[in-house]
Amino acid sequence: MTIREILSKTSFPLYLAPMEGITDRAFRLQCHRQGADVLISEFISSDALSREVDKSMRKMRFDEAERPYGVQIFGHNEESLVAAARYAEAARPDFIDINWGCPVKKIVSKGAGSAILQDIPRMEALTSAVVKAVRLPVTVKTRLGWDSSSKPIVEVAERLQDVGVQAIAIHGRTRAQMYGGEADWSLIGAVKENVRMHIPIIGNGDIDSAEKAVAYRARYGVDAVMIGRAAIGNPWIFSQVKDYLASRPVRVPTYEERVAMVLQQLGDTAEEKGERRAVLEMRSQYAGYFKAIPHFKATRLKLMSATSVAECAQIMHSFHPEER
Repeated sequence: MTIREILSKTSFPLYLAPMEGITDRAFRLQCHRQGADVLISEFISSDALSREVDKSMRKMRFDEAERPYGVQIFGHNEESLVAAARYAEAARPDFIDINWGCPVKKIVSKGAGSAILQDIPRMEALTSAVVKAVRLPVTVKTRLGWDSSSKPIVEVAERLQDVGVQAIAIHGRTRAQMYGGEADWSLIGAVKENVRMHIPIIGNGDIDSAEKAVAYRARYGVDAVMIGRAAIGNPWIFSQVKDYLASRPVRVPTYEERVAMVLQQLGDTAEEKGERRAVLEMRSQYAGYFKAIPHFKATRLKLMSATSVAECAQIMHSFHPEER
């Protein structure tokens, strides 16, 4: 199945952006239940996959309920990228995504992620090698360019399309911006408006509400919208977009529903990674899950020191917002 066929299954496709340490199987399932249409793994090192490192191999696992699902790989070496793509293909996802956008120093210093934006011919060559190595569709996630003086995304998109990439997700920032400043969607729109482009373009960056998702798609004409940081501790953002599109009231979950979501995610993570790991990883998401709940700070601090799922449940159930 092509990426265009995948996206044609809904009138407003929503991607969950791949985020290291966040988009594991438990979190992806949570977002899928709330309306995310396309899911992607955490990014996985091609070097680690090519060496069959257990942790990286486990990152590829997914449930059939997650489809359409993609495995994202990153690296800087053709041999390991090709090997990783073949390992990913063997896991039977719906597509393989190459990360050419991660701005984190430890990734960039190795020549991977957004470092490739300083060497477009190499980006083209490595991407072409992956496309030729597998039968699955290959997509790319990247940025506008390296810094404010170099934003070659219109040319980059053409070149990636020419080597066989089936879709491109564009984060509207440069590497130099990291995650600061405002995402520039005008250049994403310029890629979409390019008459030579015929593959789907997915827009990403600063989508933090249903209204913004709908407005940006209409303004810039992208084929799909990708939501990342705004979904952390807030998986219902996807259902809110669907509500808004259907002219339904945008529903805000109750406190009880938030607790139920947290406990489900804790349970799913504990089943896969163990209870201790689940409790530790959830700590980074409480602020998002309970952001709109007044007077919750003291309870959140208790959750940050909890050591079991049962203790987390007891702490959350002991808070009664209507009594505050």
